[in-house]
Amino acid sequence: MELGAEIAAYRVGTGDPGRLVGEFRRAVLIAPLAGGSGGADSGLMSAVSGGIRWFYAFTDEEALARFAEARGEADREWPYLAILGARLVDAVVPEVDGPAGVAVNVADADGSMLFPPVAGIVPDTCAVDVQAESAGVA
Repeated sequence: MELGAEIAAYRVGTGDPGRLVGEFRRAVLIAPLAGGSGGADSGLMSAVSGGIRWFYAFTDEEALARFAEARGEADREWPYLAILGARLVDAVVPEVDGPAGVAVNVADADGSMLFPPVAGIVPDTCAVDVQAESAGVA
């Protein structure tokens, strides 16, 4: 099953969390570049909410286009990087100073999903729940 279908199944209560995370890790996602310049120094587009940096990722160009439209920026070019979900959480998230996760298809009211910085999604060294446990916080 592809990631969009796994998200849909999870959202209606019939999905399996393990399958969802597995499909997320295997999926090739579209991650827009910050600033839209596409230059070598462009990072991935993200936003901070609740103290967590959320990287935007999309399952296809149509989902990215809906995001651009929702932002009122559909008339400009949106350079992006095609990247595996696993690479986002295993290589990009650890480079962030502070907690980070991935927000998939954020412009789709019925198809969005957050992959937060918790054990089983991001490396344990970046997981806020593992950090809290090791600090003696319950």
